[in-house]
Amino acid sequence: MEKNINEFVEKQMGELRRGVAEIVPEEELKNKLQKSFEKGKPLRIKLGLDPTAPDIHLGHTVVLNKLRQFQDLGHEVHLIIGDFTGRIGDPSGKSEARTQLTEEEVMANARTYQEQIFKVLDKEKTIIYFNSEWLMKMNLADTLNLASKYTVARMLERDDFHKRYRDGLPISIHEFIYPLMQGYDSVVLEADIELGGTDQKFNLLVGRSLQREYGYEPQIAMTMPILEGTDGVQKMSKSLGNYIGVNEEPYEMFGKTMSISDELICRYFELVTRIPIEEIRSIEQQMAQGYNPRNAKMRLAREIITIYHNSEEAQKAQERFELVFSKRDIPDDIPEVIIKEKEVWLPKFLAEQGLLSSTSEGKRMIKQAAIKVNGEKHSDENLAIDGEIIVQVGKRKFLKIKKQ
Repeated sequence: MEKNINEFVEKQMGELRRGVAEIVPEEELKNKLQKSFEKGKPLRIKLGLDPTAPDIHLGHTVVLNKLRQFQDLGHEVHLIIGDFTGRIGDPSGKSEARTQLTEEEVMANARTYQEQIFKVLDKEKTIIYFNSEWLMKMNLADTLNLASKYTVARMLERDDFHKRYRDGLPISIHEFIYPLMQGYDSVVLEADIELGGTDQKFNLLVGRSLQREYGYEPQIAMTMPILEGTDGVQKMSKSLGNYIGVNEEPYEMFGKTMSISDELICRYFELVTRIPIEEIRSIEQQMAQGYNPRNAKMRLAREIITIYHNSEEAQKAQERFELVFSKRDIPDDIPEVIIKEKEVWLPKFLAEQGLLSSTSEGKRMIKQAAIKVNGEKHSDENLAIDGEIIVQVGKRKFLKIKKQ
C-alpha cells in the first residue's frame, strides 16, 4: 500500500513540476497528494481571473494548461471570475493605481473569458464562481475584520508597493484591500492549491496566510512563468502587440508563431502545448546538433493551431505560409473589397477592414515601410484606386481592392 502511495505521489509530482516556476512549499504539496490518494478525494485547485481585458492570449494559457493537467490527473478545478475584484484591478507590478472598470465592462469581458477558457479546460470538470457572490455580501464590519488579519508592514513588503512608497508615489487604501479579497476567495473556497503567474506570488501567499487565520489548512502557492511575447523580450500583452490570441485565425497564429526567436521555441513547447517533456528535450537536443529551428517552429505552430482550431486548419495554415514566404507569392484566397471612391485614407481604411487595430497603427506602419501596394513599399497615407490594387500589411495580411 505504501509503495502505491509513493508511486502515485511521485508520478503526479513529476508531471506537475513541468513548466512551474515555484511551488510554495513543495513538501506540503506532496502531503496533500498523499492525503488525496488515501481518502480518494481530489484536491481543490483554484485560479482567480479578473476579466480586465476582452480576449485571452497564449500568455494567459500558461496557467490554464497547468489547470488542465490537474484535471487530467483527477483533481477539481475551481475557477473564480473576479467580477468584483476586477472592478478594482490588481495592482501587481503597477507603478500607479489601475483605472477601475465599470460593472458592464467587467461582465462583458467575463462572458468572453468563459467562451475562450474552454478551448483549454474541460468544461465538465470546471466549477465556475463569481466572487461577487460573497464579496458583495460583506458589510463594513466584515471588511474591517478581514483587514485586521494583515499588517501594513507586511503589505509594504510587496515589491511594487515598496517601490511606490520609497519613491513617494501614492498608494490608495483600496489597493491594499485587493490582495486581501483575493486571499479571502481562497478562504471561502477552502482551496488546496492556488495557481498564478510569478507576479501573483504575493497575492497567493496572502491567501495562504488568511486561510490559516480563519482556521483552515493553508493552500499551496504554485506560480507559473510569465510568457514572453513574439518580440522575445516583454511579457505577452495585447497592448504591446506582441501577442498570439487564442481566437485568432489559423494563418495569423501560424505567422506570429513563426516570428518568435529561436531561443523561445522549447519554452513555448513546454508552456503552451501538450507535447511530452521528453519529446521537447529531444527537439532541443536536435537543434543544438544542427536541426533547422524553422522546422521546429513549424511543428510548434501546428501544435498551437491544432489546440485552438484543428489539425486540418493547422496544415492549411502551414501550406499557405510556405506559399507566401517560401515561394514569395501572394495567396489566391485573400479577401476582396469593392469601393466607389477614387482615393482612400489608408490608415483608417485598413483599420475599418480589420487589417489594423487603429488608424494610429496604420500611420506608424506606413512610416516604417511595413505596408506594400502591389508589392512595392508605400509611404503615402493616401491611396489612389486605379483598377485592382493589392495591399499587404506586415508579412501576413493581404487585401484586394477594386474600384466599382
